[in-house]
Formats: sequence, C-alpha cells, structure tokens
Amino acid sequence: MSAKDNFKGIANGLNFPATRAVSIVASDTDELEYVTRAIYIGGDGDVKVVTSDGDTVIFQGLLAGTLLPIRVRQVYSTGTTATNMIALW
Repeated sequence: MSAKDNFKGIANGLNFPATRAVSIVASDTDELEYVTRAIYIGGDGDVKVVTSDGDTVIFQGLLAGTLLPIRVRQVYSTGTTATNMIALW
C-alpha cells in the first residue's frame, strides 16, 4: 500500500519542509544539480559554499546533526571538512 500524502498539491514555500534529498559530492568546479533549501551535516567540520546569490563563505565548526538553512549552488571540496552532507530542497 502506498503512503498517502495529504499535502500533495499544496504550494511549497521556503518555510515548508523539504521534499527532496540527495547526498552532496563536494567539488571545486561543479555546481550542485539544484540550489539547496538546506544542508544536513552528517559529520563534524567546516563547509565552504557558494550561496544562491554568489557569495563564497565558510561555515566553521559545524557539528554532526546540524541542519544548515542556507540556499547554496556549490559546496567546495577544498575548505570543506564536514562529511556525509545531504542537500535538501
């Protein structure tokens, strides 16, 4: 039996829960397939990103289990030490 989705068809805004998730492969050259809504951090460390508006920043000292509510288009491998990251959108 398939799970029923009582919220299917309701317009999603940024304040709604994510509906998609994919493991992040950090890269110094390639952007993500989609701009994120948030990033889940599976293992402690730093994350270097390019935001949806083009700012490059390093979030330092993130702990495993952190949900980072940022819209990013790229996660760098250089400067990123956090592991097991998941893109949510």
